[in-house]
Amino acid sequence: MKYGEVEIETVSLTTFPNPRPGREYEIHITLPEYTCKCPFSGYPDFATIYLTYIPNELLVELKAIKLYINSYRERYISHEGAINQILDDFVAAADPLYVHIKGDYNPRGNVHTVVEVKYNRSAQKTTSAE
Repeated sequence: MKYGEVEIETVSLTTFPNPRPGREYEIHITLPEYTCKCPFSGYPDFATIYLTYIPNELLVELKAIKLYINSYRERYISHEGAINQILDDFVAAADPLYVHIKGDYNPRGNVHTVVEVKYNRSAQKTTSAE
């Protein structure tokens, strides 16, 4: 196993203290090389993941996000399942004030899918739309 594969296999969403707690600001992250496998056909799915969040006390380290997203490469998971799982894991790691995750999947078989999910800490709930 190569060192990158080991890092991906053992990844956790590493956090560090927010340098400006109490100040609301947005962080926008674009991950254009997301891949997973369709749970029905086994064909690869490709997407760009857009992650926007307002931090609370913690920030998520960017290398950890990259490796975490790369960990989906061999997973058999639906578009909806993946985006919701990414949200759940991100909220568990960073406890942000707000998160919006959008998965913009490349068309396959004449179908283009976009899955979006949001979390608002003050509302203590998640909502999703496709």
